[in-house]
Amino acid sequence: MLSMVLPWAFGMVSLALLLSLYRLLVGPDVPDRILALDTLYLNTIALLVLFGLLQGSALYFEAALLIAVMGFVGTIALSKYLLRGDIME
Repeated sequence: MLSMVLPWAFGMVSLALLLSLYRLLVGPDVPDRILALDTLYLNTIALLVLFGLLQGSALYFEAALLIAVMGFVGTIALSKYLLRGDIME
């Protein structure tokens, strides 16, 4: 069952990744681009988790956790810069 669903899930997450990339490049405003970048992080995490399921390895889950933390820190830093014009206070 999992071998039938994984290729379909890879296709759907890849499509979401491409649509987020389009929004990142064409986005009308800076907040839209920050949200698209955050969505790209989430889609990358989903692809890594799916690949980890396909390979049966826990290493990809650890990489997904690292990307999640870096994505969170990056989104917070960009949002603070957008609001205040300075990251560090």
